[in-house]
Amino acid sequence: MPRHEPQTRERIIMGAADLIRRRGLAGSTVRDLATHSGAPLGSTYHYFPRGKQQLAAEAVRYAGDLVSRSLSRELQAGPIAGLRAFLALWRQIVFDSDFTAGCPVLAVAVEEPPADTDPEAINAGADVFTAWENLLAGSLHDHGVPTGQAAQLATLIVAAVEGTVAMCRAKRDIAPLDAVAAQLETLITTTIRT
Repeated sequence: MPRHEPQTRERIIMGAADLIRRRGLAGSTVRDLATHSGAPLGSTYHYFPRGKQQLAAEAVRYAGDLVSRSLSRELQAGPIAGLRAFLALWRQIVFDSDFTAGCPVLAVAVEEPPADTDPEAINAGADVFTAWENLLAGSLHDHGVPTGQAAQLATLIVAAVEGTVAMCRAKRDIAPLDAVAAQLETLITTTIRT
């Protein structure tokens, strides 16, 4: 069976997500994003006429959707399975990149919003974080955790994992992710039993 070759627009988005997770948005120009994806600069502006913010927002949504699909699938087996899959995904990204890549959603979210344009990329990041929180909170609620507590625990999970990925990159060590994984799993197990 022939391998699916991404179309130009999709290839640009995938390349942008990869470069942003390595360098951040401020450290990447539209030209850098196009070059990294192997697409001509003209094609990049054709597909993303509003420029870097539009492309970054699409890259963030793309990355967020990949994680959401995986998380949704794994959460069918329960919150612990979902947590483990969420952590395994980030572990793989950090290891496969030799500690040079993290989460493009976090990379965009922590940057100074553009003063002269709509912070489209940051808004996309907020939407992605909310989607992940909602998936986790829904699973927790389905397993008996009251709605408010489920929402708070979901926020804690996303914040802890995202922050830990950044720590792993800085320390060039996966130990922070392992420590947080153990604590989050204990917390979820205890909360569900209560």
